[in-house]
Amino acid sequence: MNQTSRASLMKALGPGLLVACAAIGGSHLVWSTRAGAEFGWQLVGLVLLANLFKYPFFLYGQKYTAATGESLLAGYQRRGNLFVYIFLAINILTGIINIAGVSMLSAALLAGFGLEALPLPQLTVLIMIGCAVFIFLGHYRLLDGMAKLVVIVLTISTLAALLLAIGEGPVMQPGFEPPSPWTWASFGFLIMLMGWMPAPLDLSAWSSLWMFSRERQTGHRATVGETLIDFHLGYFMAVALAMVFLALGALVMYGSGERFSPSGIAFSNQLIELYSRNIGTWSYGLILFAAFVTMLSTSLTCIDGYPRALAACTTLLAPKLLPAFTRVHQAWILIAVIGASVIVLGYVQNLLQLLGFAAIISFVTSPILAVINFLVMSGDNVPPEHRPGPILKLLSWVGILFFFGMTAGFIYAEFLLD
Repeated sequence: MNQTSRASLMKALGPGLLVACAAIGGSHLVWSTRAGAEFGWQLVGLVLLANLFKYPFFLYGQKYTAATGESLLAGYQRRGNLFVYIFLAINILTGIINIAGVSMLSAALLAGFGLEALPLPQLTVLIMIGCAVFIFLGHYRLLDGMAKLVVIVLTISTLAALLLAIGEGPVMQPGFEPPSPWTWASFGFLIMLMGWMPAPLDLSAWSSLWMFSRERQTGHRATVGETLIDFHLGYFMAVALAMVFLALGALVMYGSGERFSPSGIAFSNQLIELYSRNIGTWSYGLILFAAFVTMLSTSLTCIDGYPRALAACTTLLAPKLLPAFTRVHQAWILIAVIGASVIVLGYVQNLLQLLGFAAIISFVTSPILAVINFLVMSGDNVPPEHRPGPILKLLSWVGILFFFGMTAGFIYAEFLLD
């Protein structure tokens, strides 16, 4: 690769890493770690399977924009406004809930810096307001820069903790009887795990929209090849770290008799202790800071990404608003923050309850979004060489059937099983 090609690639990198940053926060810190802590190594295959089946639909988000020059949501509209309305409805539901969930975890970690006296719901609202102001002032450039830094810091600290945990060996107590995740009673947890693994499927539209922000920032329109590098770098980093977090939970908590607390602050303390008990007590503050910045970055990307997608839907359905896209985006940010604040202040009993509900909603909407993404990427406006080939088609249909099947299983386990 010559110097010009490298420079062009560096200008294209960003949207895929932002999606990875959003993924690493909620799904990895919470669900991957819990999967290892509660079931050891038994869910490795399921985690890899969830990442595999979501792969084509996340890929289509960025590849469609690189191949056609328009956003994935514009591709939705080519199939009819009904698809845009469906995405709009799903995003309003999942967006507000997910913003509330990740912001509450950010607040729980922030409380670890000596702010335990401030009620967690109020601290969560302050986090969301701060993120909204940051986005209003900094826009894409600061968001992009923070994402890259956060991914590097968390990756280094997590790998260090894992290597030290491997050296210490497992903590399984004598007489421990391993629980099985393959029961109807555990089915809800499996759905929660896959809902945010590696991220909710509606994030596929975010990377498409962030590509335009990156282009305005750098003046460079990414080629399909550059886009694929950006996507795969972020996606495979997210998959690898999912395995690392699962391993950390399995090595440090599985079989120890310790379980995660539903309380936000207690849960965040347990999470940080997973690292510090291996690296050393001296590292507690450093790890707490890294975890907080990671979740804060996730909150930022969610508070930017969901409203950005909602603004794109709004301007597609009402083209006269397109010149005022920035204001529409900001209006949706305000609506999302207000809605998430109402949830946090009035309807949440504990952190894990909120995160679990958000993850379930994300999974049960996955089959719908997967079908639409596949249809859009197979459209006549996509150059034939960029449409899904035989392998991607097969993987897409198997993934869609898997999502529908698991959703049906969840409905049976939760509402029909005695």
